[in-house]
Amino acid sequence: MFEKSLENLKKNPPLVHHITNYVTVNDCANIVLAAGGSPLMADDYEEVEDIVAISSVLYINIGTLNKRTIESMIKAGKKANEKGIPVILDPVGVGASQLRNEAIRKLMENVQFSVIKGNMSEMKALYTHAKNTGGVDVQEEHMIHDHNLDENIEFVKGVARKFKCIIAITGVIDIISDGEKTCFVRNGHAMMAKITGTGCMTGSVIATFCASNKENYLEAAITAITAMGICGELAHEKVMARSEGSSSFRTYLIDAMSLMDLNKLKEGAKIEFK
Repeated sequence: MFEKSLENLKKNPPLVHHITNYVTVNDCANIVLAAGGSPLMADDYEEVEDIVAISSVLYINIGTLNKRTIESMIKAGKKANEKGIPVILDPVGVGASQLRNEAIRKLMENVQFSVIKGNMSEMKALYTHAKNTGGVDVQEEHMIHDHNLDENIEFVKGVARKFKCIIAITGVIDIISDGEKTCFVRNGHAMMAKITGTGCMTGSVIATFCASNKENYLEAAITAITAMGICGELAHEKVMARSEGSSSFRTYLIDAMSLMDLNKLKEGAKIEFK
C-alpha cells in the first residue's frame, strides 16, 4: 500500500480548493504545498463555482462558520458533485451550536461527500444529532482506546454506510472505513494537539491525496492520515533533540511532509486492517 497513492499524486499534482476556517488557513495552504498539491482559498458566493470548475477537489471546513459562507459551501459542493470531483468535509464543532447543526444539515442534504473527517465527538453529533459539549475538541468519554476499539470500529462502519462515503475518525487511534473495509492507524504524537491546525491540515492532506486518487478514496485517506501521523512523530523527535517548543514543532511538521516518501511511510506506518 501507499505506492499508488504517492505515484498518482506525483504524476497529477492537484489544485485543492478550500472553503475553510481563517484560523488555520495559512497552515493548510503550506501543508498542501508540502504534500505536493497547490492550494486555493476562495469562499465568495459569486466565484466559488468558477473556482470549483478549475479545481481537482473541494475541501469544506466549518471551523469558523458564518452565514455568508454556508451558502458558498452548498453552491460549491453542488458544483463539485456535478463536475465529479471529490468533496471532503470537516464538520468542526458540529453539535456545539444551532448554527453549526443547521449548516451541516443543509450540507448533508445537498452535497454528496467523498470523505468526512472529524473526531469521535463530532462524528457522534453528526450521526445521532447529539449535543457536542467539547466544542472543537473530542470529549473524554468519546476518546478511542484499545478497550473500546472494536465497538468504535463498528460505529464508524455504520456511519460510512449511512452517508455512503469514507469516514475518517482522528484521535489517539485513527479509524478509517468505507463501511466494509476498515483500517486503524496508531501514528502521531500528543504534541500535535498542542498547536492549532493539525486537524485542519490533516483534512487538507486528505483532500490532496483524494484529488489524485479518485479510484480509491479509502487508500488515499489512509495514506494521508498515516503520513500526517508520521510527520508528527518526526517533528517531535526534532523538537526534543533541540530543546525547542511548539512553534518549532509546527515548522518541523510541515518540513516532514515536504520530505515524506515511500520509504518513510512504509518504515513508519503503524496500521492494521479489520
